[in-house]
Amino acid sequence: MIVIIQARSGSKRLKNKVLTYINQKPLIWYVINQVKKSKNVKKIVIAIPKKSSDNKLYQYLKKKYHVYRGDEVNVAKRMMFAAKKYNAKFFIRISADSPLIKPKLIDQFIKAKKENKNYDIITNVFPRTFASGQSIEIIKTKILEKNIKLMKKNELEHVTTFFYKNYKKFKIKNIFNKSKKKLIKNSVDTKNDLNKLKHLIK
Repeated sequence: MIVIIQARSGSKRLKNKVLTYINQKPLIWYVINQVKKSKNVKKIVIAIPKKSSDNKLYQYLKKKYHVYRGDEVNVAKRMMFAAKKYNAKFFIRISADSPLIKPKLIDQFIKAKKENKNYDIITNVFPRTFASGQSIEIIKTKILEKNIKLMKKNELEHVTTFFYKNYKKFKIKNIFNKSKKKLIKNSVDTKNDLNKLKHLIK
């Protein structure tokens, strides 16, 4: 299974957060490293915008990782073409602001995909029962390609919103969090988030 991590430098709340260093490593490194710990991920691709402001990110990534550069605003298009470039019938979508993404949860999704081959999307955000920063979606590339022309601007930016709005037309499986532990935000959107999570990011 291929994982596509969507990343960009132009985050508004924490500028250039994916290259913000923690313990001598940029934030994006921790996301990739967590995904690499998954037992069943065969390939990791980082999908970034083809924009000059993302050149520094590209220079960092291209030395060690598979990188696809595409549309900045139309994230659905960027993810779709990244998947097609690597001939992926399905792909796992993970955000680059998730340095604590759990490898075992990724493997749980891959297992669910093997057991539910007919689904268009397997997700844990419809509804969300996991902490922010533990969001995972497995998306069928063909279903994204088939519907991308029907999506509005906001839906193109958020990739799967269209499918959840029109859920009766698609085969969607949601994975629920069975843990009763209090949810703690695991994603990095602001400098305050980063400071709160620093001790957990290793």
